[in-house]
Amino acid sequence: MRELLSSSSSSSSPAAALRGFWEDVNESPAWQDGAFFSLSAAYALVSAVALIQLIRIQRRVPEFGWTTQKVFHLMNFIVNGVRAVVFGFHVHVFLLPTKVYKLVLLDLPGLLFFSTYILLVLFWAEIYHQARSLPTDKLRIIYVAVNSVIYVIQVCIWVYLGINDNSLVELVSKIFIVVVSFVALLGFSVYGGRLFFLLRRFPIESKGRQKKLYEVGTVTAICCVCFLIRCIVVALSAFDPDVSLEVLDHPILDLFYYMLTEILPSALVLFILRKLPPKRVSAQYHPIN
Repeated sequence: MRELLSSSSSSSSPAAALRGFWEDVNESPAWQDGAFFSLSAAYALVSAVALIQLIRIQRRVPEFGWTTQKVFHLMNFIVNGVRAVVFGFHVHVFLLPTKVYKLVLLDLPGLLFFSTYILLVLFWAEIYHQARSLPTDKLRIIYVAVNSVIYVIQVCIWVYLGINDNSLVELVSKIFIVVVSFVALLGFSVYGGRLFFLLRRFPIESKGRQKKLYEVGTVTAICCVCFLIRCIVVALSAFDPDVSLEVLDHPILDLFYYMLTEILPSALVLFILRKLPPKRVSAQYHPIN
């Protein structure tokens, strides 16, 4: 009997030690500062890269207005810059006395990230529709309408939470973020996939075919994975407080989540799409009216 008890305690001690270490890490101010300041620095770097690329594009084609490419880099600069500031002041953000303010500071950049990358879906949709001789005049209207509906619903949720801090509405808010992420995942799957297979049917000797295949295929895969991870993690956090992303004492979880769903995807996409536009007007270079 003693041997059985001894065996049981020895087998459970590593798990208990690991659990104790994990709790110490989560509650350690040093680990929290390290994780969130690292996120802040990474976001600031990506934001600076997006700004530099925007300046390079503007110097290359100053005669054009706000093209899709310029708006994409500007929004990347804003989204990553806001994230850098939020995580730079993480102690104040996570300990805000009014919970809805914390939710706004953490969720709003995520919505802006959605709007930024859906611009790529819009761009690809326009190219695909033009190649198939389909109308493109309603695509931008759909983009604006979808974004407007999403922001109006989210603002209504925040206003209600500000008036009445209701756990059910907070759950609805997280589920809504999951739905928004799924919309992005669906958009990249549909139009990224369509454009990829359309390019594959072009003659092999077509100029730039291989490069465009690589760009569309890689960016589609990166964005699909990023929004899929966002869907899964946010859905889990909605029902399991141990996976919550809105608390100070989950620094490692936050570090990996934001690295995998925003920082790495943004850095990779900016690198893949780093080529400057040609100085003359291109058929694939669309100004935003």
